[in-house]
Amino acid sequence: MKKKLNPYAGAMAPYTLWAALFILVPLAFIAYYAFTDNDFRFTTEHFVRFFTAKSTITEGGVDREVYTYLLIFWRSLKLAIISTAICLLLGYPVAYIMSRAQEQTQKLLMTLIMIPMWMNFLIRTYAWMTILQDKGIFNNLIGLLNLGPVHIIGTETAVIIGMVYDYFPYMVLPLYSIMAKMDEKLLEAARDLGCGSLSVLRRVVFPLSLPGVISGITMVLIPSISTFYISQKLGNGKFFLIGDAIEGQYVANNLHFAAAMAFILMVILLAAMTLVKYITTRYVYGGEQ
Repeated sequence: MKKKLNPYAGAMAPYTLWAALFILVPLAFIAYYAFTDNDFRFTTEHFVRFFTAKSTITEGGVDREVYTYLLIFWRSLKLAIISTAICLLLGYPVAYIMSRAQEQTQKLLMTLIMIPMWMNFLIRTYAWMTILQDKGIFNNLIGLLNLGPVHIIGTETAVIIGMVYDYFPYMVLPLYSIMAKMDEKLLEAARDLGCGSLSVLRRVVFPLSLPGVISGITMVLIPSISTFYISQKLGNGKFFLIGDAIEGQYVANNLHFAAAMAFILMVILLAAMTLVKYITTRYVYGGEQ
């Protein structure tokens, strides 16, 4: 008996070729550089350096020794989680309101969310530098209320604001695409059975929107962890994120150590995504694929 050919194989061929050339091949080069030294001999010293390198920092007039790159990674992860949580808290109600609005209103709101993405990433970041400077637009506005200047630029708060602004659409769009497909009859049935607005949201809307929540979290968390330009400009270069560390090693021509850090970050992110998929499959979809 002849095996049936996949009717979509031809249509998938261009994407398969693109993925091989621009995803698998670069990843293979990263792995090759990560596990070799400057003479391209096998080594794991770069990974050892990442987990064991130490430096001395001063806090409150007291010097203490810390693991340099683990501290940088922890800071990157912390800011990324905070930014992702804020995007979710703000994006979820926005996506829900959009999905329940009239068609023309949905198009208008979608356009407003997408407009910032039409501008260059660098320009958007520079705009926030102007807004958050000590003598910038924000401080001028609160000065009119006699609230005094607030120092934001050069802090973690400024970096979080930049991340939320730049990656907010990546949270809203997956949520909206899921919520817009929800059957309105399910919501009406829940109300007919005595559910209030909050109960409908908790028992019907949120469970059905979980795929969008997971997609949104993934699409915001990953670029937030690896970003470097936002931290450089809005953080005034006062603290490093893992993206800054990788870029710094690349600029210094330490390509092998830069590749090792990128490889470690990639493995951690893939492991996290696999864990999220496992939890989702087992506890959200009841083991169904």
